[in-house]
Amino acid sequence: MSLTKVIKVDSLASENEAILTAAKFLAAGKLVIIPTETVYGIAASAANKKALKKLYEIKKRPKAKPFTILIGQKYKALELAKDISRPAHKLMHKFWPGPLTLILQSTQEGTVGLRMPDDQIALRIIQEAGVPLVCPSANISDQPAPANFEQALKDLNGKVDLAIDAGPAKLGLESTIVDLSTDDPRIIRSGAIKDEEIMAAIKSKTILFVCTGNSCRSVMAEAYLKKLLAQQNRTDIEVSSAGMMALEGMGASRETEDVLAAEGMHVSQHRAQRVTKELIDQSDIILVMEDIHEQKILQFAPQAKNRLFLLKEFAKINDNNLNIADPVGGDTRVYQQIFSMIKDAVERVSKII
Repeated sequence: MSLTKVIKVDSLASENEAILTAAKFLAAGKLVIIPTETVYGIAASAANKKALKKLYEIKKRPKAKPFTILIGQKYKALELAKDISRPAHKLMHKFWPGPLTLILQSTQEGTVGLRMPDDQIALRIIQEAGVPLVCPSANISDQPAPANFEQALKDLNGKVDLAIDAGPAKLGLESTIVDLSTDDPRIIRSGAIKDEEIMAAIKSKTILFVCTGNSCRSVMAEAYLKKLLAQQNRTDIEVSSAGMMALEGMGASRETEDVLAAEGMHVSQHRAQRVTKELIDQSDIILVMEDIHEQKILQFAPQAKNRLFLLKEFAKINDNNLNIADPVGGDTRVYQQIFSMIKDAVERVSKII
């Protein structure tokens, strides 16, 4: 039996060689030991029956126990799983890329386990291979998972085609597995993410404020609600903001920074983000500033209808005009007036949620 080809990653050149070689081997149906942030795994093409058969054989794994699929981008989950719940979206947002495996309803039949690893070599191999990859730990079933390359290769030398040596795994613990294929989330295997962190994320309430550019109104609302929640010692609510037409990475407007600073809130680190379906799916309550924001969100995410409100509407403010106007172009006085409106609404919201 010939020994496994080994590539040691000790430079950028060797890293690129390892990634490209691994991708080529995997696309050809071969087995490759790769690093992840948890433990070393054996990667194989999920679309190659011979590779999967060999993988089951060398791991001595029961055929009834399916392998987890690694993905390189979060949106890939939508291609492999269906009826993804809000708790699942929350966990993806909070812990991916990272040591979390989610069991979801498959778009084919039954369930599917998915993970997005937090390891650049693994992610690049997934992307370069161009085929879906399974990647169980690089050990014989029921043996300890390998935290370093030497442990991974010990029982598998000659049984796999290629092995990437990238030093010890960052965490050295297997991923936490959560079953979200039913309405009752269950932790199947405790791992690198603590059980209490998982359950806290699932039970938390996520509030999303939306305006046009995510540089003024939604920033004010986010900052003020966070301030109120901190004063109330509330840790069960996540707050964020986004804009329908935001320029990604743009900071808050100078006027917004000044108005909030006068109230003891500092948002110089804020960076704008655009509203996405992913943000909508993970949010329990979406609070927008104007009718037009509500209409546009419903166009691409109609499933948000029962979670989507005008901020003043949700705050139960009796006003003939429930819109909060965009202060862009106005002076500091205009920004102060808009913040006064938002402040009143957010104070009411903090007592409702």
